[in-house]
Amino acid sequence: MSQSDAVQRLQIRFAAEGPLKYVSHLDLMRVWERVCKRAGLPLATSHGFSPRPKIALAAPLAVGATSEAEILDVLLTERVDLASTMRDLSEELTPGLRLLEIRESPLKQSSLQSMLQAACYDVEIPDQRSSQEWQQAVDDLLTRDEIPWSHQRGKETKSYDLRPLILEIEVRDVSDGVASLHMRLRNDERGAGRPEQVALALGASEEPTTIHRTAIELSADSKAKAVTA
Repeated sequence: MSQSDAVQRLQIRFAAEGPLKYVSHLDLMRVWERVCKRAGLPLATSHGFSPRPKIALAAPLAVGATSEAEILDVLLTERVDLASTMRDLSEELTPGLRLLEIRESPLKQSSLQSMLQAACYDVEIPDQRSSQEWQQAVDDLLTRDEIPWSHQRGKETKSYDLRPLILEIEVRDVSDGVASLHMRLRNDERGAGRPEQVALALGASEEPTTIHRTAIELSADSKAKAVTA
């Protein structure tokens, strides 16, 4: 059997906190690659001139955001015991990583990226408006049919409608000049909602000081055996 022949698929759910909020998506992938190798996982690799481990994150986490809901897809060339793997990985974690669950997924399951539907966030925004004013801003935004938006990335300007990316917004608390909101935003092949853009669309003069991902929603989720921390 070659190193690229996978016989088992693991879905690892984890939290990314503390210093990892400053780590890019690609660097987080490298962190997990090192953790898996140090834990002795028999990683399957891609074909080609420069083989890479077959590991993938469900959805990029923006720099500056934390999460308790990240999902890593891992393909292995040998079957492993879930409880033992949980222990082995836990011993190799870098600061900021926290294991929540490991489950076995169907080997032929679609990629996590193709199953993405939505992501949920808890967001804190510095703002002097009252709770009533915040609720009115949310109500007004959600009744709009269209929210034209332009996003600058480098020299390129991307224009699109922000409204289809917003599924739900809930005002949780407003006190001491800080509004705490819960956002459920679309995250699929049609686009991914960004909490900081939604905050600005709500009339905030500053971007959020805290963005914490609380859930990633997939179109299908394996109910196979799982081990939790």
